[in-house]
Amino acid sequence: MEVTTTLCLVSLFYIIFYICRSIFLKRDRCCYMLHYECYKAPKEQILDTMSCAKVVLRNSNLGLQEYRFLLRTMVGSGIGEQTYCPKPIIEGREESSTLKDSLSEMDAIIFDTLDNLFAKTGVSPSQIDIVVTSVSLFSPVPSLTARIMNRYKMRDTFKTFNLSGMGCSGSVIAIDVVQQLFKTYKNSYAIVVSTESMSANWYSGKEKSMMLSNILFRTGGCSMLFTNNRALKHRALMKLTSMVRTHIGSRDEAYGSCIQVEDELGFKGFHLSRSLGKSGAEALTMNFRTLLPKILPLWEILRYTIASYHRNRANKTTSDEGEEFGINLKSSIDHFCIHPGGRAIIDGAGKSLGLNPYDLEPARMALHRFGNTSSGGLWYVLGYMEAKKRLKKGDKILMISLGAGFKCNNCVWKVMKNMEDPNVWKDCIDQYPPTITTNPFADKFDWINDQSLDFTKMIEKFKGLNLEVDTTARVWF
Repeated sequence: MEVTTTLCLVSLFYIIFYICRSIFLKRDRCCYMLHYECYKAPKEQILDTMSCAKVVLRNSNLGLQEYRFLLRTMVGSGIGEQTYCPKPIIEGREESSTLKDSLSEMDAIIFDTLDNLFAKTGVSPSQIDIVVTSVSLFSPVPSLTARIMNRYKMRDTFKTFNLSGMGCSGSVIAIDVVQQLFKTYKNSYAIVVSTESMSANWYSGKEKSMMLSNILFRTGGCSMLFTNNRALKHRALMKLTSMVRTHIGSRDEAYGSCIQVEDELGFKGFHLSRSLGKSGAEALTMNFRTLLPKILPLWEILRYTIASYHRNRANKTTSDEGEEFGINLKSSIDHFCIHPGGRAIIDGAGKSLGLNPYDLEPARMALHRFGNTSSGGLWYVLGYMEAKKRLKKGDKILMISLGAGFKCNNCVWKVMKNMEDPNVWKDCIDQYPPTITTNPFADKFDWINDQSLDFTKMIEKFKGLNLEVDTTARVWF
């Protein structure tokens, strides 16, 4: 009897100890975001309508059919006239960009955002313990983190990690690296830098599936400061509550849906296949199967389970489901931060998740104002929400990111205080959403779609817009 009682007590104490230990370990595994800084290039790098036209006309491989494709795609892209591109493109050196150009581009983005980050938070570079960079298309030697360390004379004991090839979802991956490291390094500061190198990656060929990247991708980036020090909780903007990463690269179709290749003429660029949308939908579905049970309230999961059961019994097709049987994400999420990869991506995500125009507005406006800035794009969307004073203490934000591979990496943040900094949107937030419905590209160049257009008329039209046209070495029609 005494032995049995002793064993029961020992078991009980062990269970209590295990539960307490789990609770305390979970408490220690926190990831707070203290601040973020998005990059805004100088006005000299704005790629407006006429600048776009000059870049296109410099490409001697294009003719009238390619012009019509570019115009049609640009008009439907959701891109505005105030986006930025690298200096070599503006200066007409897209086919002869140098290593120095790429380094200068990275220095401008990384050091500008980090300077502002350190100045606004009061955190010294010497206090930083971890630095993670995410730049897909540029991996110099020494590394970009070594470049940061040298610039700010950081401690030789801090940890550095360079991520490349992660695509547009690289920012969330970098944050996951940080939160995993926080399990080992207590009371630490970590920096994540997410951007993309465009200077040496402008496509100068004529393949339509590869010209899309020139239309969508623009200069931008963001630096973020994180900590797992609970004593700094009162300074935090947001707290990371959930993260799920999904990779379906084992499927050939998904792997090749967004891939860097060379065309028949030897020009390097990104091939975006017709299966891109399908791959994105599959990755998002797989990700949500793991993420949603972690974030949805029990009553919503039960409601959806019951509704699905009745739907299956009634043998209703997917197309007949409607919103009646869909998952109500708004039962646990207040804001949706969708990667501004393009109008099709944003609209597709909105339709799949049952979101309204208000929910999609931040992503659409970030795409319009700054374009697709790759892994830095999510933070321009977040910046729009903050500038519009949408983010209140206690709100939940779902970040949805998609990237080459093919990957879907999503996370959920809890807002720790009312966020009202106008940030990078300061000088233009009052102009958004824009009230003008006409497209400037269509206004100036819709005449290209005239089927009666001949060579002479086309040259006259371009000259009328003060655009120089090299008529040699072109197959126009």
